[in-house]
Amino acid sequence: MLAKCSPLLPSLLAMVVLAGCTTVPPPAPPAPQAKADSLILASIKAAGDKEKSAIDVNPLRNPGVASLQDAAQADVRAGRYPDAAAKLDQALKLSPDSPDLLQDRAELAIRLHDYASAEKLAHRSWELGPRLGPLCARNWQTIVELRDRAGDQAAAAQARNAVGQCHVEGVQRY
Repeated sequence: MLAKCSPLLPSLLAMVVLAGCTTVPPPAPPAPQAKADSLILASIKAAGDKEKSAIDVNPLRNPGVASLQDAAQADVRAGRYPDAAAKLDQALKLSPDSPDLLQDRAELAIRLHDYASAEKLAHRSWELGPRLGPLCARNWQTIVELRDRAGDQAAAAQARNAVGQCHVEGVQRY
């Protein structure tokens, strides 16, 4: 008993054979991965730590602001970033032109993935700050990291140069 052949069978068979002849394009290279926020923050901290030996300007702290800053730091250590942000926002209402508060809030904005605000806060901190030493280095390293993250290599390179300008040679002692 012979089975009847469908008129479509030869066409289908030809398609299967031809499909085996096609080449599959190679997979696209993976997109460059953004640097993890923890690495960005470590880089910012390292930039500030590197400058601590030369010059460090620390204005007198308002006790209410200091209390909010300390509470915010405790929240950060516990991983409660929104709570820490709320405390720093309160502190900024009491002392809106405090460069160290602005930079702390910028670094917290990175933890909250609010990169645009982080960059603006770091730049504002630099505008109001000493423009030398650890805070300056943290300001500009924040901008370096965020410009790198955004893929703006020209602006990142300019910010890297600015980090270097935060350095002040210590007094030579003999």
